[in-house]
Amino acid sequence: MMMPVVVLHSGGMSSRQWKKLAETLAPDHVVIAPDFLGAGATPAWPEGPFVLGDEIGLIDKVIDKVIDRIGEPVALVGHSYGATIALAIARTRPEQIKAVAVYEPVLFGLVRSERDREALANLEQLAAPILTDDAQGGSEPWFEAFVDYWNGPGAWARMPTPMKAGFLAQGRMVYRETVALRLDETPTAAYAAITAPTLLLTGERSPAFVQRAIYHLGRVIPKSSTLIVKGAGHMGPLTHAEEVNTAIAGHLRI
Repeated sequence: MMMPVVVLHSGGMSSRQWKKLAETLAPDHVVIAPDFLGAGATPAWPEGPFVLGDEIGLIDKVIDKVIDRIGEPVALVGHSYGATIALAIARTRPEQIKAVAVYEPVLFGLVRSERDREALANLEQLAAPILTDDAQGGSEPWFEAFVDYWNGPGAWARMPTPMKAGFLAQGRMVYRETVALRLDETPTAAYAAITAPTLLLTGERSPAFVQRAIYHLGRVIPKSSTLIVKGAGHMGPLTHAEEVNTAIAGHLRI
């Protein structure tokens, strides 16, 4: 029987992000690609409080349906925000997760618990006034600062207009996601509960915040391996799709 794989996209994107990976996995896997709240085909979140548990609950329901239908544990793949959700699920229901592959989860609680000076110094850039201003959250000036942090100065200006429009359409939800991520206090030790073989991917040119998070995860997840993607940054699953997808596919052949 083919292994079911749930693939989780990054913030501001949709399940379409993993189209090439789904094609790569198709011969040996059943790929399930849900959209997060407010993305793709999933309705927008209403105005009001939002926490990571709301998103986790959505994906838990997807996994429950897959397991009920197929009767097998699932593999989880995630990028950035989606990687954070994947790890949260993998550590809270380990008996139902067969394998995990994540590219640069965003783990504020982990680096705080480690008191990792390099990561925390890098995080100061995400505390810029524009990025914490609720009134501007999700606006174009907010996205310019946000995208440039993750991808380098000028990244937003170089982005094609249709891609900018796609991000801005989800702007307020992406801002809510970032607020929820900041509030997460899950410490490093909690990830030791992940029992599935786990591939941890990071880009050679990515911010120190996520590189250091990958390092600490590799110390505590028992069956983990780490891959640094040469020349890649935080958007490696898109800019270096062939290398990233090949690594994920190889990891899932267990």
